[in-house]
Order: sequence, then structure tokens, then C-alpha cells
Amino acid sequence: MQNNKRKKVLLVGNPNVGKSTVFNTLCNKKQKTGNYAGVTVASHSGNYTYKNENVEVIDLPGSYSIYPSSEDEAIFSKFLIDEQQNYAGVIYILEALSLKRGLLLFQQIQDLGIPMILIVNQIDQAERRGIKINIQQFSEALGSKIIQTNAKEHLGIDEVKEAVFNNEFVKKDTISFETPNEHKDFLQKLAAQKGFDNPYKAWMAISSGTELGRIESIHELLNEPENKSLVPKRLQVQETVRRYQNVDKILANVISKKTQFKELLTEKLDKILVHKFWGYVAFLAVLLIIFQSVFFLAEYPMSWIEGFFSWLSAFTGEHLPEGPVNSLISNGIIPGIGGIVVFAPQIGILLYFLYLLEDSGYMARVVFLMDRLLRPFGLNGKSIVPLVSGTACAIPAVISTRNIENMKERLLTILVTPFMTCSARLPVYSIIIGLIISDETFLGIKYKALVLMGMYLLGFLVALLSASILKRFIKNKGKTYLVMDLPTYKKPLFGYDFKMVLSKVWDFITGAGKIIFIVSIIIWFLSYFGPKQKPSEIVATDVHLDHSYLAKMGKGIEPLIEPLGYDWKMGVGILTSFVAREVFVGTMSTLYSLEDDAPEVKVIDKMKRDVKPNGEKVFSFATGVSVLLFYAFAMQCVSTLAVVYRETKSWKWTAFQVVMMTGLAYFVSMLVYQILK
Repeated sequence: MQNNKRKKVLLVGNPNVGKSTVFNTLCNKKQKTGNYAGVTVASHSGNYTYKNENVEVIDLPGSYSIYPSSEDEAIFSKFLIDEQQNYAGVIYILEALSLKRGLLLFQQIQDLGIPMILIVNQIDQAERRGIKINIQQFSEALGSKIIQTNAKEHLGIDEVKEAVFNNEFVKKDTISFETPNEHKDFLQKLAAQKGFDNPYKAWMAISSGTELGRIESIHELLNEPENKSLVPKRLQVQETVRRYQNVDKILANVISKKTQFKELLTEKLDKILVHKFWGYVAFLAVLLIIFQSVFFLAEYPMSWIEGFFSWLSAFTGEHLPEGPVNSLISNGIIPGIGGIVVFAPQIGILLYFLYLLEDSGYMARVVFLMDRLLRPFGLNGKSIVPLVSGTACAIPAVISTRNIENMKERLLTILVTPFMTCSARLPVYSIIIGLIISDETFLGIKYKALVLMGMYLLGFLVALLSASILKRFIKNKGKTYLVMDLPTYKKPLFGYDFKMVLSKVWDFITGAGKIIFIVSIIIWFLSYFGPKQKPSEIVATDVHLDHSYLAKMGKGIEPLIEPLGYDWKMGVGILTSFVAREVFVGTMSTLYSLEDDAPEVKVIDKMKRDVKPNGEKVFSFATGVSVLLFYAFAMQCVSTLAVVYRETKSWKWTAFQVVMMTGLAYFVSMLVYQILK
């Protein structure tokens, strides 16, 4: 009996073949899947135990070829070759509808002498299109074990685990790629000189023109006069053509197609959803439904959460001994954390809809539609992936730019992606929209939903406008194109996506909660004590909020923010939200709880009735619009800045992004307030 054995395997395949879904199913993980390239842009690892054997599965970024053309593909190639001695084999995933495309990379890895198991995923989708695959014949032609799976339905996963347990990885002895005759002498010389154990490694060395794994650099050899004709890109094209000719011969013998079959739902829907006009209309309609739901469906749970925290604040205020601890907990920490948790239903609803759209295959259509829109603004078609991802969080969105081959286009995308409205902005937008927009409806649609959709569209439009300006200063070298397959529409996994949402919302609450907890303590301390307090009063009683250290600091920056329509409390909120945007809401909740002795009153009601010394409402329509625009444009996230620096490796561009976004936010907010007031 085998006991406590450990094994490492790699999960490899083209983008958009269900690789992340197989990974999640194997390892019971919750890595997000998506129907477009670039979802996985770094390696992820997970574990499962089968028959007392512990298996580590490493999910590598999707790639179309062994030759890297972007940073995510470079991660893939380097790991695959460098770590060859450290893993048992490769689980290679083919999508049944894209066999030809996927077999290029499969044969390249196979020719490197790496042991493999082949998975054909979503074979049911091929059969619905009248495509039948002879798996036995296919396996014999490729010289590899083949397992059929439907990862979303957990079909075939146990067979994969059994094959891994039995080490059914096949290392093919023969090379499928026939190297051109004109280069064979040089390849034999190179193989002997460098110690390559098969001719394809020598071919790959000259085709890549760079180091791959333990292959030494051969630039000097390529620069010799007799080798000037060995241009790496040309050799790659030559290899691709020859491999596809071989693949065509294999597939001709193993695939049969029905001459006629009923038009599928995918074809019918795509006549509208990817139409040059109606596609955009449909997308706007989908957005409107989502934002209407964000307010309508979240109304009751938000009210329950807000009521609970108000009760908890009042309860602790009544039952804890009078003094600083009572004030800290009941007026500081509880309102601060409650101010963030109350927006969890809205964030959850938004993310759930986005996950359903990705799961169904519709998000890939959005990527396709937006490619037409982005080109005139100097963005790569692949830029829509980080821009769409940015509606959830800018951090993974910036990382996902790694799948953009052109470095100039990648930099441009990194600089404008933070304009997209992320989930951290949603609490700010929600509370401000709730303050200045009525509950009335237009054609059954809440004004609040329309304004929220407007904020999302504004972020996208400003990102495009910024890109069109920056492209004049960041010159692109060459053109790149968006190449992608549109997947068939699928029934979303409602339960799985709901679990994903719960996980993400919990991450948001715990992540923001830690920050709010610390900020609430700092704010309480600065508001509880003041410079005019007598030493004997420091422990016994607090000072009035207007006479506290916090007020002194806030009023110190008031001249700077007054042109934007903000009072000192809002200034404190903006300062603290540089840690993370959502902290603004927690800060305002804490401040208004400290100032008011009625914990049962909702924070938003306290904010509505607050007035300036001159009697003007603090949160007037002009001020509210100013705040919305400030948070739409300002770079209010330290974590995003850190990721931007890590991806660009440049303090210059990171600083430029901060100055550009914050400067734009200040100027636009001031201009709008001065006009509207």
C-alpha cells in the first residue's frame, strides 16, 4: 500500500479551454474562471489527496506556443522547461471545439520529451455541433493517453486522478516535427555542441534566439555570417505551418462531421449580441438591469445590517462602563466596521452578475465588441480584459495586462485601468448617491441605478480619453491584434458562482475591516482628546469633536478642500481613504457616530441633516457630485500603486499616474462644484 507519497504535476493548455475549471475541480479551489484569455496570468498551485498520495497541481498561464510573446507566456515557458526535473508530468487540456489550435502547443511540449496526459474537455459541446471524435484512434495517432472530461459537471475528474496516481504520463520517443533539410547539418552540430538529447531542442534554441531553461544563449552563433539566414521569427512561422499540416492529417482521420445540424442557440444569440449596433444596445441593457438590482435587491439586507450595527452600538453604549473604552467601541469601532459591512450585499450582487456573465460566455462577447471601440484610442484589443476586470478590483486587472505582447500598449493599459469603477468605489458611490438622488423612478428604473451606471460609464470613457491623449506620448512599436475564440453559451453554475461571491465578499469585509478597525481607533483617539484639555480631564471625559486633535488636523487642510465644497470631516475621510477608497465610508460613519449621541439613527440620516456654520447643507447636490467625481478619478489605493510599480518597474510612471489622476480629480471636482453651487 502506498502511503504519504507526494507528486507534482503541471496543468497546461491554451487560454479559454477550461483549465482553471479543471484546476478548481481537482483541488476544490475557488480560482476565478473566465471565458477570455488572460484570466490566469501567473502560476497557481493547489493540492488534492487520492489513495494516500498527495498531488500538487500547478496551473500555468494559458499559452498558444512554446515561444513566449508576452509576459504571461514567458512565465509558462520558463517554468515548463526550468522545472522539468521537479514534476512528474503535464496534464494537457484540449477543448473539443478547438483541437487544431491546441495541438500545436501539445506537440511542441511532446517533442521536448516531457511526459503528458491529454484531456479533451467539453466534448459534449462538439457533439452538439455535429462533431464526433474517435478517441481511440486519436490517442493512437498522438501517442498519448486521452481522457474525456466535462469539468463543470465533474465528469472524468476521477479518471484524471487515477491516471496521475498510476503515472500514466506518456513520454513519446519519436519527434513529430520534421526539421527542414537546409538546417539539419547546423542543428546536428548545435545539438552535439550543447548536449541536447533530441534535435527539437536544438531547433527550439535557434527559433527562440534566447535562453530557454538550461539552454545557453546562442546569439553569437546566430550572428556568424553563414547563419544570418536563421531568423527566429521566420523559423517559428515555418514550424507552425509544418505542424498544422501534420495536425490536419491527424484530425482528418479522427473527426467526422454531420453535413447539416440545427442552428444552435449560440449562433442565434450572436446575431444580436455581437451585432455592430444591437450588441452595444444589449450590453447597455444588461448593465442597467445589474445596477437596478444593486439597489433594489440589496435594499432589505442593507437595512437589516444597518439596523443590527445601530442596535449593537446602542447596546454597548448602554451596558459598558462610561469612559474611553465605551466611546471607542460604541462610537468608534462598531460604526466604522458597520459602515463598510452594510455595503456587502451591493458588492455581492454586482460580483454575482459579473460571474454569471463570465460563466455563460457573454463576457467574451463584450471583449469582442469592445475591441472595435478601443482601437482608435490606441489600446490593444486585449486591453479590454484588464478594463473589464477593473470593475471588480484594479489590482488583478493591472496584473492581467501581462497577456498584452506590446510593452507600450501594456503600459498604456496599466495607466488607464484604475479609472474603471472598482468594487471599492461602490460603497462611496452608494452612500453619496443615496444622499443626493431621490428614490423616484423613470420608466420603472430608479434614478439611483441610472446614476450608478453613469459613474461606471464615466470611468470607462475617461479611461479611453486618457489613453487617446497618452498614446501621443507613448509611442507604439508595431501593431498587435486580438485573436480569440468565442465560446458557446453555457448554463452558469449558479451555486458555484454564489460560493465564489461569498468568498470574495468575505475577503472584502475582512480586508477592509482590518483597515477600518485600525483607522477607527486612530480617529477615535484623535477625536476623543484635544489640545485644550486639562491633564485631569484626559481619562475622565472627552472633548467636543470640534475641539479635538482630529478637528484641528481637518481644519488645517480645509482651505485646500473648501473650493471642492468639502468640510473638515470630509477632508479627514479623503485623507484616510488613500489607504483604500472604501475607508472613506467607514471614516464618515465613525465621525458622525462620535459627533451624535443617537446611535439608533442611521448614519446616512445624520449626514443628510448636517449643516455648515452658515446653515448650508454639508452634503448638497453640488458637494455630492463633487465627491462622486473626485473618487471617480483619484488614485485612492496604495495597493494598486504598489502593483503598478511592480508591473512597470518604474517610479516615474507610478508617480505620473498618481499626479495625473489626483490632479484631474481635484480640478474636475472643483470646477463642477463651483458651477453647481
